[in-house]
Amino acid sequence: MRFSRVAATLGSVLLLGACTAAGGGDDAPAASAAPTTAAAHLAPCPEQPDQPAEGAQVLPAVAFDCPGGGSLDLGRAPGAPTVVNLWGSWCPPCREEMPVLQQFADAAGDRVRVVGVISKDGLPQADSFAADTGVRFPSAFDGQGQLMADLGLNVLPYTYFLDADGALAYTQVGPVTSVDELRGLVAEHLGVRL
Repeated sequence: MRFSRVAATLGSVLLLGACTAAGGGDDAPAASAAPTTAAAHLAPCPEQPDQPAEGAQVLPAVAFDCPGGGSLDLGRAPGAPTVVNLWGSWCPPCREEMPVLQQFADAAGDRVRVVGVISKDGLPQADSFAADTGVRFPSAFDGQGQLMADLGLNVLPYTYFLDADGALAYTQVGPVTSVDELRGLVAEHLGVRL
């Protein structure tokens, strides 16, 4: 009886840790500070206006290169309502969520942008993961997990809903499970109906 409780507790701890960023354990992918090769599967990050992000709450003012080209500067306004998703190839729930985000991005077109932040990951692993999940939306590369550290996160996915000025309108903790759910969140928090 005592052994089964210990085994159950250990199993629960391991299950909960499946999508945490342990910070360089033996199973963690090698992460580098900046992309060294272009990711063949990801689109370039969109241009942003030259104005600072403004609002009662904004994301940390950090900037990252995008493997598909361009850069993402969270200190600047996105210029359009934007869904920012933090993901990594090491995150099992991200694998389920990524096709949902891509379907939404395809349907939203220019009305709502979808941008990812590859977090605590290696570029080859992220590129392979994007190819496996059919993801093409732009993603910035944060191999060391600076944004996760700045936000105090150790699990993924997290999704941030920003208005065109960069104000943080809503934070989704955990995966979005359907395109309809994501449409509802965008309508409720960004005021865009698709």
